[in-house]
Amino acid sequence: MGQNGVPNEKAEPSPANPSRHHILPTYMVGGKLKTKGISQEGESGRSGFHPLHFIKVAWHNSNKLSQWVNILWPFVPAAIVAHFVIPDRHKTIFSLNYIAMVPAANMLGFAGQELARKLPRVMGILIETTLGSVVEVILFMVLVVRAQNQVEYISVLQAAILGSIMTNLLLCLGFCFLVGGLANKGEQQFHAVISETGSGMLLVAAFALLIPSAFFATLYSQTSTDDANSLYPLAQLERDTRGISHGTACILIISFIVYIIYCAFSTHSVFDEILAQDEEMDRDRHRDLAKRKFTLTEAILAIVISIACVGLVAVFLVEEIHYIVEENHVPDAFLGFILVPLVEKLAEHITAIDEAYDNQINFALYHCIGPSIQTALFNAPLAVIVGWGLGTDMDLNFEIFMIVILVLSVLVVGNFLRDGSSNYLEGFLLITVYTIIALATWYYPNPSELGAETASGETGGEEAHKMLARLLN
Repeated sequence: MGQNGVPNEKAEPSPANPSRHHILPTYMVGGKLKTKGISQEGESGRSGFHPLHFIKVAWHNSNKLSQWVNILWPFVPAAIVAHFVIPDRHKTIFSLNYIAMVPAANMLGFAGQELARKLPRVMGILIETTLGSVVEVILFMVLVVRAQNQVEYISVLQAAILGSIMTNLLLCLGFCFLVGGLANKGEQQFHAVISETGSGMLLVAAFALLIPSAFFATLYSQTSTDDANSLYPLAQLERDTRGISHGTACILIISFIVYIIYCAFSTHSVFDEILAQDEEMDRDRHRDLAKRKFTLTEAILAIVISIACVGLVAVFLVEEIHYIVEENHVPDAFLGFILVPLVEKLAEHITAIDEAYDNQINFALYHCIGPSIQTALFNAPLAVIVGWGLGTDMDLNFEIFMIVILVLSVLVVGNFLRDGSSNYLEGFLLITVYTIIALATWYYPNPSELGAETASGETGGEEAHKMLARLLN
């Protein structure tokens, strides 16, 4: 206390008087407080939690697109209230929760980015990508649980798995190439390590996801629902396909662990150098460094709040899917392949597009390919294993139409990445392909409609599988 009982102002931290409120050691550089182990991009100069500062950083310090998304935050409480107050207004509840997912996921992405900046670059971007997939994992888990009682949720979940990968590869990467090419007036060069590693992993993952579907389709024509008079009963084929799916899921998760080890340790210095160069090429780097930032406590708190909001909204959203499909005649394929991935991935897409605009094309590429790899190698297998534990029929036997589109999409993207450069024409072409696929999924009938009895006595689904089996044979 000073004279007249007036407290003295807090002494400024110095090498001799470091801040006592920081967990990590602090020191002074150029008159500013720095924390050991944290890069300049992640240094907030503060510690603890300050409510007013927390709100200001969350509202203003995102990129321009994210700031516009923050306007949608009133939809979050409105969606939660609507679920309890007007439970019979299914279309309204679905629409409110669909919109509410966007700002909640956006906050999770921003908080993950703030946390990542306080860590080594490669570890930070891996954690940021993982946090970005939390929305997807929550949606997948809710769909798996609902599939215990309503089997049609399995087709929506399977479509969402493939749609999530495809949305990143075609829509997000397409907009990155388009916006980056137009903003930087020419081709953007990216490093071969990121493009080749990513495209190689995706091709292997797509091949692995195709195997159970190809196995089922090839043998389907040789099966019969009459177990007594069939050498290979249909029920046995379905059990074998689930067994292959369970084994494939376990192998893919092991592959994902090896991929994380490879990125974090084996090529850490290479990735770190590439991403460091991208940071130096950032057109807005001077503004990013001047922005106020979350403290470590605030970043973690924002992540917890965002996950809680995403969890509630995801549960309420999934509960309305049955009514949207049945009463409003929205196809399962369009809902799972297009609508669900769009809302769950929007925050990641905004981040990646902003990075491409700022000429950080390697960061943008990683934010497009990284989540796709995680979906294929971890999130989808996790959904299969959880479904296995819950006793559902969840497997990797996807609709042939969708899995073929995914494999072709991986091949198209791999071809565009081969030369190590991108331009706005390639971006426009990727968006064009995605738009055509979205149009086709709108007309793709639901499995229940394919199962309608035909004049020959066979179901439409059986005829489709037999036609495909004849082609494969």
